[in-house]
Amino acid sequence: MRELMTTREVADYLRIKERKVYGLVQAHAIPCARVTGKWLFPRAMVDLWVLENTEYAGRVLAPAAPPVLAGSHDPLLEWAVRESGSGLAVLFDGSLDGVQRVTTRQACACGVHVIDARDESYNVRLLEQQPAMPDAVLLEWAWREQGLILAAGNPLDIASLADVAARGLRVIDRQQSAGSHLLLEHLLQKSGTPSAALKRVARPARNESDAAFAVANGDADVALGIAAVARQYRLDFVPLQRERYDLMLRRRDYFEAPLQALLTFAHSTAFADKAHALGGYDIEGLGGVRYNTP
Repeated sequence: MRELMTTREVADYLRIKERKVYGLVQAHAIPCARVTGKWLFPRAMVDLWVLENTEYAGRVLAPAAPPVLAGSHDPLLEWAVRESGSGLAVLFDGSLDGVQRVTTRQACACGVHVIDARDESYNVRLLEQQPAMPDAVLLEWAWREQGLILAAGNPLDIASLADVAARGLRVIDRQQSAGSHLLLEHLLQKSGTPSAALKRVARPARNESDAAFAVANGDADVALGIAAVARQYRLDFVPLQRERYDLMLRRRDYFEAPLQALLTFAHSTAFADKAHALGGYDIEGLGGVRYNTP
């Protein structure tokens, strides 16, 4: 069949009456173009239009999102994307940014580690608050150790966030959309330390590596980050919180080739060896469904 269909051809293709096609055109409800007085219908766009309006179990199925992995930065995930040959691009700019991108179909999945202050659970209530995601799933990626990243040898003898605040030490925070920033605020509140008591450096770090580098380079005294990055930069680490890092995605996108390639690789021996070498990861539950929208 030709790539550009006439009104009669699209009617036959969709198995509807030709007058119904004209009604859809008049309602601007079907993709088409008027060329020299004649309506033409790009077949690829008609196929996409059908997919976008397909219902399954009372819900509308959306087309596959672009092969972009957004959300929170995780060194093990970043490495796995490269090594798996998945073809995924990464756009790590914080958990909340990632959720927004998945919701608006700008990314096929995102990494999230957002604590719920009420019971210190992770990610589920965040997903429940997304009315535009009726087909969302949380897959466990790993449990990680979060804590204070400090200069090698911990020369300032820091043992807690209270020490950091009381002594006016320089802290490099993360952007407000980052799970680590939300965790920092939660830990401060939990310890009774006012958020304003922290002496934050002017520019926040955009990912785990930037936070650790700021400490290694002497631009900050403390960063909140994961054990794996502290180890990578040969810095000291004071553990504060064990957290679950999940992948948030739509059920429809789970079956697409890029995510399948990544998840298949994540169950390989090479992946397990890398997680062990980085340190601070527990991948025992990797791939487990932690939430599946009813």
